[in-house]
Amino acid sequence: MKTAPEIESVIDRMARDLRQLFTERGITDPLMVGIHTGGVWIAGRLHSQLGLQQPLGTLDISFYRDDFTRVGINPQVKPSRLPYSIDDKHIVLVDDVLHTGRTIRAALNELFDYGRPASVTLVVLVERSGRELPIEAAVVGVHMKLTEHEHVKLGGPDPLQLSVQESP
Repeated sequence: MKTAPEIESVIDRMARDLRQLFTERGITDPLMVGIHTGGVWIAGRLHSQLGLQQPLGTLDISFYRDDFTRVGINPQVKPSRLPYSIDDKHIVLVDDVLHTGRTIRAALNELFDYGRPASVTLVVLVERSGRELPIEAAVVGVHMKLTEHEHVKLGGPDPLQLSVQESP
């Protein structure tokens, strides 16, 4: 069993990295969108620390998954909520774990159904091995090399807890 880092200090560093990225790219009023469920929890923390003016948006990508016909509807499907137009805006897309890249692909598909953003910056708490699609996060809290029998679990929202568990 691998140990997980202290999550609040990781989120603090991610917020600093995002501020620097905004400065470098000249982004002054980004829109933050979290992917249900863990991504929304992380996005909420970052949104607050960054003092962003626009409300936090949320995406539930259940209907956009490429394995939807195999796994069916998630029993806890939540509505997506983007309380603003995303056209020509700089979007910060936040998820808890970047693994295969398929969740992010589904989130991008859904975002583009809402409009055409100027840019999308991916932020993840954990980036782990096992990528199947060419997707890369601009800001990463923790890089983890896990075996195929290990997975990351985020508990929360209060307190946020990160653990690495063996698959049964």
